[in-house]
Formats: sequence, structure tokens, C-alpha cells
Amino acid sequence: MKNLIIRAITGILFIGIIIGAILYSKYTLLALLLVITTLTLTEFYRLIEGSNSPKITLFVNILGGNYLTLSLYLYASDILPAFSKGIVFIPYLIYFLCCFIIQLYMKDKDPITRWSHSFMGQVYIALPIGLLSFLAFEPSSTFLFYNPWLLLSFFAFIWINDTGAFLVGSAIGKKRLFERISPKKSWEGFWGGIAFNLVLAYILSTQFNVLSQLEWYGLAITVSIFATLGDLCESLLKRTLQIKDSGSILPGHGGMLDRFDSVLLAAPAAVIYLFLCHQFY
Repeated sequence: MKNLIIRAITGILFIGIIIGAILYSKYTLLALLLVITTLTLTEFYRLIEGSNSPKITLFVNILGGNYLTLSLYLYASDILPAFSKGIVFIPYLIYFLCCFIIQLYMKDKDPITRWSHSFMGQVYIALPIGLLSFLAFEPSSTFLFYNPWLLLSFFAFIWINDTGAFLVGSAIGKKRLFERISPKKSWEGFWGGIAFNLVLAYILSTQFNVLSQLEWYGLAITVSIFATLGDLCESLLKRTLQIKDSGSILPGHGGMLDRFDSVLLAAPAAVIYLFLCHQFY
């Protein structure tokens, strides 16, 4: 009971902070994305490289990941003039070069592994978190404006999918979805998560006209599928590293990777889907 209470309090605070930061302003959204990037990257690099990882390498990778998140935010938002948007990525190319050059001086026995770890963290964590910015800025005929509701809807799809999958899977789940990686997940739970999200999509379609009803349904299904795959990929990571939780920063919920694993694949998939629907740019 004590663990359940701790888990509930942590979950409420976690969701409250995300919702509050997104709703308050576009600048608190940026702060939220940078905090998530910093904490999740730190956790990831410590997991795969252990305590022996050089501090300079960790610092450079986290700095690079934060800049990628920042540059994607600046590109997606209305803050920079149009002619300078491409220039914002140039400093990240410097980070890319530094990742290679720094290994000339570190004298690691396996620099290839160090390079692969560095770039995996950027692609797996920083890039998806930065892409969330593209869900928060909606184009009009002449400019972009901050519209937090689509981004909030994305997170709502993530949470409702998890809830629906858990409830349905616990009640009637029999056929294992991916037993080798996650023995508890079932096909019944997977379809239950999609069903819950379709109900949410219908509700959202009656309240917000940023997408048509059919497009809301498509987004719901896209998020459900890739959120599940993201969860499975993180489970594979933990199983490979032989750990139960990615961290302990969130009491009762584990680490940052445990909480954002679904987002890491669902965010790029959602952005691709919305681009295909001609909603952005």
C-alpha cells in the first residue's frame, strides 16, 4: 500500500509538471524539454558506459544533446527569422566533429564503442525529445503560433494507451505480444490500448479542429503502435544490460527512460504522420 501511494503521488506530480509546463508558455515548454533531455541522457550514458565513463565525454554528449533539442525547438518555433533557421544547426555539426576528434586524445581501448554510444544517445533520446517541438507550433497563413493542445493530446494518447493496455491486458490478456522481451505484454492489451485511444481521439476531434476526425484517429493509432514499440525497445535495452529499472529518480516509477520510453519512438512517428497529413510546413 505504501508503494502504491508513493507511485500515485509521483505519477500525479509527474503529469502535473508536464501539463503545467506545456500550458504555461512556449518558454516553459523549452525548459521542460531541456530538463528531460539532460536527465534522460545522463541516465542513458551512465547505464551503457558505467561509472568509468570519462566526465568530459559525458559532458560533451549531454551538451550536444541539449543543443540538438534546442535547435529543433528554434527551427520549429516562431522565435527565429526564417532566413536563419538552417544556421541554427551548425553548432551541432561542431559537436559531431568533436565526438570523433576527442577520441584521439582519450586513449580508449575501444573508441568505436564510445562513438556508437555517443551517437545512439543523440538519435535515441535527444532527437525525439526535440521533435516534440513540432507538435507545439501550428502554422497560419503568415506565421507560426504556439498551440499546446496538440502536444498535450500526444501525451494524453501515450498515457491512455498505457492505461488501456494495462487494464485490458490484466483482465483478458492471454496471447503474448513479445514474450522474449516483455513477458507481461499481450495482444489483447495492445488492442485495448488502441481502443482506448480511439475513444480519446473522438473526444478530441469534437473539441479541437487542428486535425480532422479521421486524422485524429490516425494519430491515435500511430501513437499507440509506436509507443508500444518504444516500450519494447527500452525493455530490450534493460534486458541486454540485465537491469530492472533504468534509474530511481522517480520513486515508484523507476528512471527517466522508464517514463519516456514510449515517447522516444512515438514522437518521430507522430511528426512523420502529421507531415504526411500536410499539417506542418
